[in-house]
Amino acid sequence: MKNYRILMLTTLIISGCSMVYELIISAVSSYLLGDSTFQYSVTIGLYMFALGIGSFLSKYIKKDLFNSFAMVEICIGLIGGTSSLVLFLANLYIESYACVMYIEIILIGTLAGLEIPLLTRIIEEDRNELRLTLSSIFSFDYIGGLIGAIVFPMLLLPHLGYFATAFLAGAFNLICAAVIIFSFKNRLKKSFLFRIASVVLLVIMAIGMVFSENISRVIESGLYRDNVILIEQTQYQKIVVTKHKEDVRLFIDGNCQFSSADEYRYHESLVHIPMLYAEKHDKVLILGGGDGLAVRELLKYPDIKQITMIDLDKGMTDLCRTDKQISKINEGSLNSDKLTIINMDAYQYLKETDGLFDVIIVDLPDPNNEALNKLYSNIFYRLCGNHLTDSGIMNVQSTSPYYAPKAFWCINRTIESEGFEVKPYHLQVPSFGDWGFNMASRSALEKKHELTVDTRYLSENNMESLFCFAKDEIATNTDINQLTKPILIQYYNEAVKDWE
Repeated sequence: MKNYRILMLTTLIISGCSMVYELIISAVSSYLLGDSTFQYSVTIGLYMFALGIGSFLSKYIKKDLFNSFAMVEICIGLIGGTSSLVLFLANLYIESYACVMYIEIILIGTLAGLEIPLLTRIIEEDRNELRLTLSSIFSFDYIGGLIGAIVFPMLLLPHLGYFATAFLAGAFNLICAAVIIFSFKNRLKKSFLFRIASVVLLVIMAIGMVFSENISRVIESGLYRDNVILIEQTQYQKIVVTKHKEDVRLFIDGNCQFSSADEYRYHESLVHIPMLYAEKHDKVLILGGGDGLAVRELLKYPDIKQITMIDLDKGMTDLCRTDKQISKINEGSLNSDKLTIINMDAYQYLKETDGLFDVIIVDLPDPNNEALNKLYSNIFYRLCGNHLTDSGIMNVQSTSPYYAPKAFWCINRTIESEGFEVKPYHLQVPSFGDWGFNMASRSALEKKHELTVDTRYLSENNMESLFCFAKDEIATNTDINQLTKPILIQYYNEAVKDWE
């Protein structure tokens, strides 16, 4: 009975570890390559396929079941535990990253597929109750998978990051292998070698966990052109800050959010143009903008009474409020008495609040996943419209009309479909290239004010030129981005592939 309980417990842990490995592979691939829907779909599909291969191959293992099971656990612990490291190294040094990713998924899936048949036959030899054996094993297997799926996004990734999480899961796998090897040493051939292998690999995983931050810094330095000065994994995203001479850049999940060398061009155009078209400036809402740079520009207007900023990630807003490098760039704007920061989902906030705003600035990351696509949908813009005053102005960060014209004009059409008058414009931001915005209102868009605030880029002379588009920056026949039909992601991902 004791041995049976040990095997059931190891089944639970092993299943949870296998789930964590697949989630790590999906998350790392999404981080490095984008298109999270594709990465998760391919990982799940290949993993299920490989499970079938493993189950099929198990019939050819006819003797020494404990040896085979111990070997499977050692191998899956080693491959899974080093999965994050291997994937990042493959991205740095191997052209065909996808091949490495697919091989890892298939190897882990095949080994996981061998586990249940082997374990079933091992327990069946002792208990001779197939019905109870199968029900118990599958129950513990599915429960373990559920635990892994819950623990990974809620605890492991936010607190440990990719490398330490993989090493920890590998360590648990190897602990299970060691427990089996030491508990059933009389039933293993050459058990001494298995014991040495499991202990040595477990020590390697422990060392990997201890030095995971160092490994992360070395790897991140290879991924970014400039020196990495800060890495922080929040509950929602990975933040990296780099510096070269005086140029500080902030990246979220590998995507550059701003360069201190030219961010003023972007943020002056994002903020001041809609402010010039708005009748009143009393209350302003910023959706996103956790770096505080849009707030910095808004604080130049003395008639603003209240600024509300909605940013999902408290880790992001806390970092940009307290970090000396970033707070120097945003001029301490996140500590302003006029600003209220609310850390919640922008979509949910718009559904729950009843406030009205004179200006709404939508400064969200590009729509490269399903969660962000929701914030570029027709329903989202409808919600924004519900919180604008009658003469209120909304301005939306809309990607590049040159590099991603279909995505840009899809956003334009989607806003327009909700009854807004829309006025698109764009400018050159050297670190990003040609970048665009869509300004919208329920009323006629007419300029109400002259530019009186201090700027480095924007002027009355160059402002009108921003509303002109060249022929190669205009895309026709784009669809509206609906909540139930997220076409914008497809447009955006197609553009990314075209310019890789």
